[in-house]
Amino acid sequence: MTTTPTPTVTVLEVIEQMAAQLEAAGLTFSDGYGHGTTNAFDEAAWLVLWKLGLELDDLESVENRPVSPEDQAQVALLVDQRINTRKPAAYLTNEAWLMGVPFYVDERVIIPRSLIAELLDDGSIDDWLSDATHRVLDLCTGNGSLAVLAAMTYPEVVVDAADISPDALAVARINVDRHQLSERITLIESDGLANCPGGYDLILCNPPYVNAASMAALPAEFRAEPGLALAGGSDGMDFIRSLFLNIAAQMNENAVLVLEIGNERANFERAFPHLEPLWFETSAGSDQVLLLTREQLA
Repeated sequence: MTTTPTPTVTVLEVIEQMAAQLEAAGLTFSDGYGHGTTNAFDEAAWLVLWKLGLELDDLESVENRPVSPEDQAQVALLVDQRINTRKPAAYLTNEAWLMGVPFYVDERVIIPRSLIAELLDDGSIDDWLSDATHRVLDLCTGNGSLAVLAAMTYPEVVVDAADISPDALAVARINVDRHQLSERITLIESDGLANCPGGYDLILCNPPYVNAASMAALPAEFRAEPGLALAGGSDGMDFIRSLFLNIAAQMNENAVLVLEIGNERANFERAFPHLEPLWFETSAGSDQVLLLTREQLA
């Protein structure tokens, strides 16, 4: 139920009230907040500050600001919508952040959360790149966030951002234009590599990899996302099997593939026992993102 507005409530108190509602609604940290926040307080802070038009990363400076009854009512309606629809907060605000960079999102794309973004940010990939690294492919680009981050990280490269979904590419176009990168990022509608021109020095790929059993058990927040971007077949490896058939032909001599597979390492190793990838350390552990060279894939 919506909290009755009171005239002397501060921003912090409103956040605490909304956090209590999120907790009471049965949303869990690993499911309900798996789209940008990890606990009820942070999720409530995001929704409250966004609705009040305040900076999302500066709660301390506004926490004692009074909130009018009218604004309290508007915040409560937004939180009620979050609880009742189970839509991710990013769909309600049409904004998600990845490595401190804002991106437009809506129901046409999954919420950007790729661990590959961490590797771009901390330089983990850099040892496999060189001055000859000029052409990058972001395959399964979704809302274009990895393509944008790659272009920001490596100012000398050009990026192809490919996706099978024209709806996703329409969202990617918003983000490419928002960050003024249209001269360096080319959007390509492509089923896998089919329409990609090749000649890549670095391929980033966060594909659909969720296995069928996990898809059936997804919480409501994740079922709100496009299934096309999540479902990877019985063992999660369907897209990756297809990708590996001809990816080497699209790669330059010293090119590498950085591939995210989530919690599917066991399925990956069963499907490709002959491969010995490098596994990166990320905030989610050391078995979620891997690197393969062109030589290995050939």
